[in-house]
Amino acid sequence: MTRYRTRLYEHYRSGLGLAAVSSEADSTKYILRRLLRGYVPNDRAAPILDLGCGSGMLVHLLRQAGYQNAVGVDTSVEQVAGAKAAGITGIEQGDLLEFLRNTSSGSVAVVITWDVIEHLFKDESLDLAEQIARVLRPGGRWIIHVPNGDSPFFGRIRYGDWTHEQAFTCGSLDQLLRAVGFQEVSYEEDRPVVHGVISAFRRVLWHLFRSILRVYIAAETGDPGRRLIVSQNLMAVATKAAHANG
Repeated sequence: MTRYRTRLYEHYRSGLGLAAVSSEADSTKYILRRLLRGYVPNDRAAPILDLGCGSGMLVHLLRQAGYQNAVGVDTSVEQVAGAKAAGITGIEQGDLLEFLRNTSSGSVAVVITWDVIEHLFKDESLDLAEQIARVLRPGGRWIIHVPNGDSPFFGRIRYGDWTHEQAFTCGSLDQLLRAVGFQEVSYEEDRPVVHGVISAFRRVLWHLFRSILRVYIAAETGDPGRRLIVSQNLMAVATKAAHANG
């Protein structure tokens, strides 16, 4: 690990002023619950791995929902200590790649990297992707949340954390995923999740500005941008082939 990573990850939570699990913003909980409804298997015994689990919020929600084989790993000692202090079980501190290398092939149903791979250099991203593809079961899913380089405001996320090394577009993420064997990939915008009057109003405004950006892209390139993702972050879901080719 580089010197700056060692220094910053040691006090990552306090250095960014991140909230404890018990006081996480409601919007974060709603976003993660939407993730659980849409992409996590119904089988409550499914092994789920949250790499770079941070505060442990997602593991906490998974375990509340009955997924007792959900585990989280994070590099930051401070993050893991905070999760354990909040009473969250199934959280370990350690190097993500090393943890994957010690995980059996084809043993995991879902791997989640929520705001993780933007912290890695390109070679590290490839190493991580190869290991994730190995540990996933046939038909297993890799759920990814990253800064979106197509957003006009992506710099707020990309440069909002000094430990970030890169941002992604659907195209560049496709390159990484297909390089390690994923063929089925879907993408979603990180749109506001409605959970009240204010969030509903934000959602309406967001759709308005999104339409304006699409008009701009169409005027410049002739592309109507129907598949354009303009949110500051994007989510991708890569599914491992159910059967080996050949």
